[in-house]
Amino acid sequence: MASVKLRVENMFCYECVKAVRKFIGSMEGVLSVDVVDGGIRIDFDEEVLNEDRVRKLVSDTVQRLGYRISE
Repeated sequence: MASVKLRVENMFCYECVKAVRKFIGSMEGVLSVDVVDGGIRIDFDEEVLNEDRVRKLVSDTVQRLGYRISE
């Protein structure tokens, strides 16, 4: 198991948190999604997903919801 933690600019509204958890959490290889304190932590199975793919998926999802990933 591996983890990725990304900072998100501004805070998520409740509905956006639910959408992020539902969409990212339903992907094959994602073990858990935690959205707290202005960030997202994703635990994933490295045999199914690699870190670059997880970062891209999360970034795309966050941008579709109108938020940005902080570097």
